Amino acid sequence: MRLLVVGGSGFLGREVCRQAVGAGWSVVGTYHSGSVGVAGVVGRRLDVTDRDAVRALVAEVRPDAVVGTPYRYGDWAVTADGAAHVGYAAAEAGARLVHISSDALHAGRPEPYGDDEPPSPVFPYGAAKAAAETAVRALDPGAALVRTSLILGEGSKQIQLCHDALAGRASLFTDELRCPIDVTDLAAAVLELVGTDYAGPLNVAGPDPVSRAELGLLVAARSGVDPAGMKTTTGAAAGVLRPTDVRLDSSRAAGLLRTRLRGVRELLGG
Repeated sequence: MRLLVVGGSGFLGREVCRQAVGAGWSVVGTYHSGSVGVAGVVGRRLDVTDRDAVRALVAEVRPDAVVGTPYRYGDWAVTADGAAHVGYAAAEAGARLVHISSDALHAGRPEPYGDDEPPSPVFPYGAAKAAAETAVRALDPGAALVRTSLILGEGSKQIQLCHDALAGRASLFTDELRCPIDVTDLAAAVLELVGTDYAGPLNVAGPDPVSRAELGLLVAARSGVDPAGMKTTTGAAAGVLRPTDVRLDSSRAAGLLRTRLRGVRELLGG
């Protein structure tokens, strides 16, 4: 199996590369700056906003499958246009595509979201992720679209944000429910999907809905840190429009995949 991981230097992309190499696959991982930094992975620099460059690299690598993880918060050209370029190139090459999407494309509501529900973005990043899905589905109807949530693990930005809030350097939202997932579980699920013909959206997230503030308390307990100084806020107080209750129902993925999607309380010992 020859795998191309677009965004291989990112947190999830690097773990996908690591697991794929461990499974004996031939892996090429892309980066924009820096490097992929995973033994056994061939690193290639790529600007996903350059459609011709994406097509040229895919044609050169000739992958059996492509995992598309590129995004940059606040950058439409990378998150939306870049995903479209990857989708076009993968379809052109006849490669299996697993595109990484996000719960951010939903507006938030009291009921959990099913796999097939249409996007309802309320802020720019969510709109970019929704546009990316729309483009990928149009260009490659056979692609799998993995809708996931906060990604945890060693080196996770989400865990670092909790530590910053516990130290009084940042604030955690109390009114934003998400379903965190461990990066190793998510990467394993993504690689499983490479070997299937599943098409369309699939929720792949943990079973435990928690607010960012609750996540901070779990991190504090695991780290033995007094949470008394943890800073919290709400979207209204921060003056930002963000999704609130965004729970993903991942029961379809749990039935489809061998990978067990662990909850945050199990991961952090809460």
